[in-house]
Amino acid sequence: MENKIYFKETQRFTQWWVWILLLVIGFLVFKPVYVSLVNNQQLSTGQWIGFLILLLVLLLFLVTKLETRIQKEGIYVRFIPFLFKTRFIPWEDLELSFVRKYSPLREYGGWGWRISGKGMAYNINGNQGLQLVFKTKKALLIGTQKPEELDLVLKELGMFGRIA
Repeated sequence: MENKIYFKETQRFTQWWVWILLLVIGFLVFKPVYVSLVNNQQLSTGQWIGFLILLLVLLLFLVTKLETRIQKEGIYVRFIPFLFKTRFIPWEDLELSFVRKYSPLREYGGWGWRISGKGMAYNINGNQGLQLVFKTKKALLIGTQKPEELDLVLKELGMFGRIA
């Protein structure tokens, strides 16, 4: 078994609009909490819950990352915090593998760990991905910010558009 890594990518939520949205929501949640604390007032249960949810959402966006690695034997994918263990997908389990453009909102309902009529998707940003179709006819799309590099690696390994 060969250990050479042909492709490696780590993605995080870096979109400016995501962070602006989180900051606006954070301000709206934190302002009443701040005012209550400054005025030495007790926080309501709703304020505590809103504040804790905000902290959890911020933490989720900070720790979320999608790691993809391609080696001779197959594809390794890890989507933290949703997949704590690395998922290994051997080439033998696949009927098709190719890079494609997709619509995250229309096809999967957005970004993140998604399940739709088109199958499952792990995506963080953009509209390019590695489409995998298993011999079982199930599908998985793994988002990428390096579609050209990924396409070249699949061709180099003889896995591009592969039909078993």
